[in-house]
Amino acid sequence: MDVLSLTLQRADGQPLRTALPGQYVVLRLQRSASGPPLLRSYSLSSALSTERYRISVKIEPNGAAGTWLREHVRVGDTLDVSVPRGSFILQPGGGPVVLLSAGIGATPVLAMLHTLAAACSMRQVLWLHGAHDGQHHPFAAETRRLVQALIHGRSHVCYSRPGPHDRLGQDFDVTGHLSRAVLDEVGIRQEADVYVCGPARFMADMKEALATLRVAPERIHVEFFNGGESMTPGIVGTPTRASHLPKDDATTGPLVAFARSGITAHWRASAYQSILELAEACDVPVRWSCRTGVCHNCESGLIAGSVTYQPDPLDPPAEGNVLICCARPRDDVVIDV
Repeated sequence: MDVLSLTLQRADGQPLRTALPGQYVVLRLQRSASGPPLLRSYSLSSALSTERYRISVKIEPNGAAGTWLREHVRVGDTLDVSVPRGSFILQPGGGPVVLLSAGIGATPVLAMLHTLAAACSMRQVLWLHGAHDGQHHPFAAETRRLVQALIHGRSHVCYSRPGPHDRLGQDFDVTGHLSRAVLDEVGIRQEADVYVCGPARFMADMKEALATLRVAPERIHVEFFNGGESMTPGIVGTPTRASHLPKDDATTGPLVAFARSGITAHWRASAYQSILELAEACDVPVRWSCRTGVCHNCESGLIAGSVTYQPDPLDPPAEGNVLICCARPRDDVVIDV
């Protein structure tokens, strides 16, 4: 797997904001002077530090952000990076932990593994990872070292198509995909906190498998790289579409960037009553239930910019958040969806 890791430090030498294991940052990449910025979310993938962050980017054949970072960013360059965000974080406690990932989805759970190893945790920690083969297995040596440092750590790695140099029992444990059968074999305890990250299909399969193993929903923690799970009460049978610019996107007006979905569109007050309506016009995955009388499910992170409310919400959102169902941009904004 072609993965580019970048180490980030503050340009002024001051300490970075303390991050929690599993959180991510948003990069604003200005590829040209006149075009809109490209926004991408990347999980912090190393031990927590106020001196430096590490992000790890999978270089896709047609990936605009990864390709630009690889071809243009050099040591000493300055990037526009948000403070760490996200609620996909390692929960405190002494119970078992399962870190379940596939591909580049290893990055946020790798930060959790670093935290557990640094604390010499006595918790039972199970690292489960799926990859195509050894060449597409990021952080293999790093995770092996961290798991071995844990008193109650163990790992189970699946390669779907091992290469000729991949060694069964050393590089990987079984041929095939992570599945319900594999989870049965390794033994997932019902009281474990399970952290899942990977491709959308993998996430759906693992959530279903964990449910059949009677792991409580509140103990299953998931992280989505490209938008989150939608919540649209009363709307059924709607096909899932890739996020896109709205029809007849304007050329003027404040820019509204949906960071996780990678969409940046102009605000048109004549077309939309709220940022939620613009998100829906772009098929950006959104969560709401205010239209059915339940408030605050649409609350999202406000990464940059400012908004006004029409009408004013009954209860304001938490600091640093926005209620997209009744918010309109005052200037260019970046929303964490």
